[in-house]
Amino acid sequence: MSAFALPSPADLGAAVLARLDELASITDEPGKITRLYLSKSHRRAVTLLESWMRDAGMSVRLDPLATLIGTYPGSNPDAPHLLLGSHIDSVRDAGKYDGTLGVGSAIEIVRRLNAAGQRLPFGLTVLAFGDEEGVRFPSTLTGSAAVAGRFNPKILDEKGEGGITRRMALAEFGCPEGDPAAPWQGQSGLGYLELHIEQGPVLEAENRPVGLVTAIQGVTRGSCRIVGLAGHAGTVPMAMRRDALSAAAEMVLAVERIGRETAGLVATIGQLRVPGASVNTIPGAVEFSLDFRSEIDAVRKEAEARIRQAIEAVAAARKVEANLAYTYEAPASKCDPGLRLTMAEAAESVVQKPIRLLPSGAGHDAMSFRGKLPFMMLFVRSKAGISHSPDEFTSEADLGIATATFFRAV
Repeated sequence: MSAFALPSPADLGAAVLARLDELASITDEPGKITRLYLSKSHRRAVTLLESWMRDAGMSVRLDPLATLIGTYPGSNPDAPHLLLGSHIDSVRDAGKYDGTLGVGSAIEIVRRLNAAGQRLPFGLTVLAFGDEEGVRFPSTLTGSAAVAGRFNPKILDEKGEGGITRRMALAEFGCPEGDPAAPWQGQSGLGYLELHIEQGPVLEAENRPVGLVTAIQGVTRGSCRIVGLAGHAGTVPMAMRRDALSAAAEMVLAVERIGRETAGLVATIGQLRVPGASVNTIPGAVEFSLDFRSEIDAVRKEAEARIRQAIEAVAAARKVEANLAYTYEAPASKCDPGLRLTMAEAAESVVQKPIRLLPSGAGHDAMSFRGKLPFMMLFVRSKAGISHSPDEFTSEADLGIATATFFRAV
């Protein structure tokens, strides 16, 4: 391979932002960015990306789960491929950076290599997944799971809004028939790299444009139903009450305390419901959700036991019944140390200072490759950590620094 001068961060930032702006115009809700998996806007986005990939010198195909796959062979056509990608679906009323940055920047990197006549000693494959947000169907990460060899055929019969099955939606989308569990291409993978906005406030707080992800945190989710005794707000003395809401409030604070005092753990009560509530009634039942995460599974497992003990202690003291159930668990997915070193060297050459290490509290397609393929993620600064919102923002300058870092790592 002849000498190749990497484009400037400013040049890359402008090019990538132009791609994100064009993708943001593709939506099913005028005035908002709403691009759900297998929707009409998802189909239009795939058509646009296909044209970009072909213009960048890639061969392109759509797989049976609507993942768009662009391939750019290496100097040896039989060499294995490095996978680059992210997702192009969105939540309702989303921002324009989440997911699409990883796809748009990867396509731009391949376009620049092709324009310069450059072939690497390995091939590049760009993956545009469509099912990361999990808005339309119960399961999520199905596209990346299939690429990683984790396809579960039961998902095809899952029903979304209106009773439409995933199988029906895929056929309507125009996906080819075939076994998604079959090899996604005839070549082995070297690894998977994903560029993504941080979706958190750490990099901005420390005035850093990029950060290296150490792991995608493991998560435990559950729910708790508290049963006390309903009564009239004016007739039951305070000392005789079995108030389910007051008990739940104490439990919520106990969960928060455990999250605060445990290094590497975050704990959240995101939903609380008081069935049949009224202004003059002592709540007899309350339901709340639980979500706690850590990049260290042992820390998360210990938190499971401590949270249960805390809830049971409050229930006993307040003479209410607590029914706690943990309903979902995903282990932590650690980034590959070798790929992290490569990304660190690339980042330090662009930014000219040591790079921040941080975990990802949100799930990403990269986690599908845990135990299957080495993977690594690069985060770029998000304004105020806002995500899944029209206020989501990353500056053009930071987009350029991140894409230059990613390009150098590739």
